Amino acid sequence: MIIANVVHCLFPFFPRMCLYLVLSVFLSITQAVDRSNFKTCDQSAFCSRQRALKPGQSSYRALLETLELSDSHLTVQLLNNNNKVLLLLELYRLQGNMTRVKINELKPIKPRYEVPDVLITDPPTELMSVVAQDEHRVVLSLGGEDWRLILSAQPFRLDIMEGPQVLLSLNSRGLLAFEQLRIRKDTKSQTDTEKAGEKEDTEKHDKEKVSEGEEEEAEEEVDQPGMWEETFKTHTDTKPNGPSSISLDFSLPGVEHVYGIPEHADGLRLKNTDGGDPYRLYNLDVFQYELFNPMALYGAVPVLLSHNTHRTMGLFWLNAAETWVDVSSGQGSSEVPQTDVRWISESGIIDVFIMLGPRPNDVFTQYASLTGTQAFPPLSSLAYHQCRWNYNDQEDVSAVDQGFDEHDIPYDFIWLDIEHTDGKRYFTWDNNKFPQPKDMLQGLLDKRRKMVTIVDPHIKVDSSYKIHTEIRSRGYYIKNKDGGDYEGWCWPGNAGYPDFTNPEMRKWWASMFAYDQYEGSMGNLYTWNDMNEPSVFNGPEVTMHKDALHGPWEHRDIHNLYGFYVQMATAEGQIQRSGGLERPFVLTRAFFAGSQRYGAVWTGDNAAEWGHLKMSIPMCLSLGLVGISFCGADVGGFFKTPSAELLVRWYQTGAYQPFFRAHAHLDTPRREPWLFGPDNTALIREAVRQRYTLLPYWYLQFYHSQRTGQPVMRPLWVEYPEDIATFSIDDEFLIGRDLLVHPVTDEGSSGVTAYLPGNGEVWYDVHTFQRHDGAQNLSIPVTMSSIPVFQRGGSIICRKNRVRRSSSCMENDPYTLYVALDSQGNAEGELYIDDGHTFKHETDKQFIHRRLSFTGNSLSSSDLSPDSQFPTASWVEQVNILGAQKPDAVTLTTTDGGESSVEFEFDPDTAVLTLRKPGVNAGVNWTLHLR
Repeated sequence: MIIANVVHCLFPFFPRMCLYLVLSVFLSITQAVDRSNFKTCDQSAFCSRQRALKPGQSSYRALLETLELSDSHLTVQLLNNNNKVLLLLELYRLQGNMTRVKINELKPIKPRYEVPDVLITDPPTELMSVVAQDEHRVVLSLGGEDWRLILSAQPFRLDIMEGPQVLLSLNSRGLLAFEQLRIRKDTKSQTDTEKAGEKEDTEKHDKEKVSEGEEEEAEEEVDQPGMWEETFKTHTDTKPNGPSSISLDFSLPGVEHVYGIPEHADGLRLKNTDGGDPYRLYNLDVFQYELFNPMALYGAVPVLLSHNTHRTMGLFWLNAAETWVDVSSGQGSSEVPQTDVRWISESGIIDVFIMLGPRPNDVFTQYASLTGTQAFPPLSSLAYHQCRWNYNDQEDVSAVDQGFDEHDIPYDFIWLDIEHTDGKRYFTWDNNKFPQPKDMLQGLLDKRRKMVTIVDPHIKVDSSYKIHTEIRSRGYYIKNKDGGDYEGWCWPGNAGYPDFTNPEMRKWWASMFAYDQYEGSMGNLYTWNDMNEPSVFNGPEVTMHKDALHGPWEHRDIHNLYGFYVQMATAEGQIQRSGGLERPFVLTRAFFAGSQRYGAVWTGDNAAEWGHLKMSIPMCLSLGLVGISFCGADVGGFFKTPSAELLVRWYQTGAYQPFFRAHAHLDTPRREPWLFGPDNTALIREAVRQRYTLLPYWYLQFYHSQRTGQPVMRPLWVEYPEDIATFSIDDEFLIGRDLLVHPVTDEGSSGVTAYLPGNGEVWYDVHTFQRHDGAQNLSIPVTMSSIPVFQRGGSIICRKNRVRRSSSCMENDPYTLYVALDSQGNAEGELYIDDGHTFKHETDKQFIHRRLSFTGNSLSSSDLSPDSQFPTASWVEQVNILGAQKPDAVTLTTTDGGESSVEFEFDPDTAVLTLRKPGVNAGVNWTLHLR
């Protein structure tokens, strides 16, 4: 849902209803993003200033005589040789093979913004020691004999070494640039001048103290256009603090492949930005975004991963202001491949975490130790979601719900968009369309289904609207530059924007989800936060003015954090309403580093085009690499109308992505799964049913992600880091370690080519059980029913093959185990079970976690968590062993000493051994012996 600034000129003259007409016409005639609504680097004053700096001319030197080393960190002053301004460099050696680098003004005229709340704790440090020092450099130990950090003085530079190898260099290209806060010369009052003079005297004294004998005069700084005021289209951004941008470069010798910094509609591997725009990180409401474009989208995670056959590393640039990232790949000084990355942010400080790996999973663990792991979602939220803008009324909801039953298609959640509210007043219902919301929710609950309603962060300015009057009376709205409540246009018309950076505002917002506050809500009602970039239809770039105020901070400082805080407060509200018992489910469109702690994201307002289907894969892979595993794309495309073929292929793809939701624009024809003829209904039904059979495996992967930070949906190179062939693949992916998926994403396709990784490994087609060797490109003929999926040899995957109307209805159903033997005849896997929706797995250790192992012709189940307990009625109904040989007999033994024979059947054509009805409870120890 989006709006371009073309509407802005009409607002003063149109009443509210005309606004909706204008928006409807605009949406219907616009075919793609209007790039003119969004800045390029050349149109962004700070980006163009910083990018104008050329490498190799660093103006900074480290004053080694100011170096201080404590138990926790090292500090040293940096002097800008041009303007004589001092910076303070702080270096931290962090536990877990990480280094933190902070650079700030030594004595700013006012504090600069440092991002709060994203780090889950103050990262624990380890001791650093000086192993060598002279007048030109300091060598620090980072633990072990080979790990060194070299601080060079003139020009300032940092190198992280492993033995003789440079792993990463900081400011090796000399692009550190730090625009200090200052007082505007042509607007200073006499008092300002006197204060400034006193400050200059103090700084002069400090400079003399740290650089005695310095005779060189500071260069006169010349104001450039856009430093103190900047206009884009009709909007003027006042800058009372003047220029405040920062820049820093990093060089990665030996690296050709870098990934991350979502969100962009681009391939998985980041491209060289030389000669074009940098990648932009600035949360924006972008209409029908273009593909293969570095333009900013809805979310921003300033985390970049580098990878080669020897090492994976990560950079986490902790800054919430508008940020541009330049990527330059080429050769270093010795003809070794090298990638240079330059970060440019509008304000704040330099605060960067260097995650040294060395393996991909080490980087995931390191980043998770900083910002947390993916929240463990309710099991039902991993099932299928049905949504459109908008289901019309209660009768419509009931009819759609009944349609799924009539066509034997399972689903768990039905969603309501903005039209369900009373005039776009969130936390309310339209009394004409939804007069009895609790009856509606109870009807869904009776079928063990759930609902999601949208709650956006723009609040209708209406004196009769409780939410608005409460926020205004408490002073919780964001302020404009003059101190009044900031107001802009969004779906309700004139709207206020709550200041979610304020903890008291977040606390109050969370309280509004209580059942006695959110009238008509029940425990099976969950939440969707949209438009939280924030979207402001008549604002610059369809978002908030940068000079709006969040307490003492400008919006420019915190912009990319806004959606993070909205989702945080909403998730907390869901937890509180249940007394802390129930896990929340909250979907957000805008996000930042750490958003994984609060729920799911989706890729925004995509289009019903084959290219958008393809792009959903690298977009979600990129998010998984930076901690956000719970990702999906609108199945079928939000805008436009998919063909039956595209819709079927999108269901087949979405069924194997973490968040599985169909969604469509208000103006598109209805597209419930049964509206495209019985043949297509059957194809969609089969795709959705495949999702439901695999829910135990999906749940296990999210359990691991919550514990370790590993992505659920992951690129092949994560598991095969030495296989160069995997480094640029983004049309197939792994779910966990053991399922490889290559969706069909080309129109009229009769075949795909999938790369099966792993020299010496084997892969099994999950539909035919045909065995294939790894380390090959496999040509696969496809029909409309084909979803190419392969199970890794050496794995055991648990499924529930009795698909019912919702996941909750399958709670006590039995498991079928798929044992895919490796080339040595072994396999292993896991089974995780809990109640699927509460925190009792954490608070009371109420869960089952079992190891499944096939070795020596025996399949066994053993307890991985002996101190946990959870009763389950589920049992093992069947075991399919792929790549097996026919046994003479199969017996089952249990811990109580019982032994019984088990029926089996062997198919020599597929080499599949089927063991029928072992009948053992899924939560106990047992062994199946093949004799």
